[in-house]
Amino acid sequence: MSTEQVAADGEVAAPDLLGDGWTSRTLQLEPDAEGPVVATLVRRAGPATPTRRAVLYLHGYIDYFFQKHLGDAWAEHGYDFYALDLRKHGRSLRPGQTPNYVTDLRDYVEELDLAARIIRDQDGHDQLIVLGHSTGGLLASLWAHARRGRGVVDAVVLNSPWLDLNRGWFDRVLLTRLVDAVGPLAPRVVVGGASPDYGLSLHRDSGGSWDYNLAWKPHEGFPARAGWLRAIRRGHARVAQGLDIDCPVLVCCAATTGPYDRWHPDLATTDSVLDVDQIVARAPGLGAEVTIVQVADGVHDLALSGPAARQRYFDAMFAWVGEHESPPTT
Repeated sequence: MSTEQVAADGEVAAPDLLGDGWTSRTLQLEPDAEGPVVATLVRRAGPATPTRRAVLYLHGYIDYFFQKHLGDAWAEHGYDFYALDLRKHGRSLRPGQTPNYVTDLRDYVEELDLAARIIRDQDGHDQLIVLGHSTGGLLASLWAHARRGRGVVDAVVLNSPWLDLNRGWFDRVLLTRLVDAVGPLAPRVVVGGASPDYGLSLHRDSGGSWDYNLAWKPHEGFPARAGWLRAIRRGHARVAQGLDIDCPVLVCCAATTGPYDRWHPDLATTDSVLDVDQIVARAPGLGAEVTIVQVADGVHDLALSGPAARQRYFDAMFAWVGEHESPPTT
């Protein structure tokens, strides 16, 4: 791979911060009230033999793509691996912007459609799997539903997708009604935040196994604002009504749920961000062909689980993908 490749649309793919074999390309998007907006398309080349198969990864909230081992695993299975740092996340966050902030999840369709065009039309792939984690799983589901019948997505793989709000009755009902009313009038009002404990359990500096940029993925997260939460809850409502994704869907999640609001001894073996029962309950409504796999001892991001649970996740995911691969285009 050359150190610099120019795409047909004039964008430049340059060496990425992940090192050898990785490139990233800045995607110019429509500006918003805060000014210019970009997304970043990260790529890991697949095997030496050219492949027409690709996967596009979408990260979660308070997140960006850093999981090199995930891209390596997909490459070993014959896929070119792409990941989006969505607008105002990670590599795509620009000075003066509010991290992770949108007021309509449909805003993300711009970078998702652009990434798909690059992967299919410019880079020549005829099979595309979208892989979404947490909020990225919600976005992947809504996007695949919106693009059904167009041959954009061949399969959907979800890693602990955020399909409902893991809170009590007050937040699920009253806070949702409040942000639905306040969101359009005062969208930047802070209405919540994240517990630092899950992040602390992951990061190498606090005893975990993983290293990542704490400015882009801080343990305490970024403030949850009314306009953003309103957009998320409207996405959850669309999922609750039922989607009609027209390609196979794999939903993976942990086997058990841990408390989201405090440190506890099972942080390394439970989903301590989302409620896995909510995921399992919502998953069948995503489409006509949905497979659910629960991973023993998995954490919220299954790709960051301990070695044994991570391998169980990878084995289940790649076995399912192998069963649902489309025949090669001739």
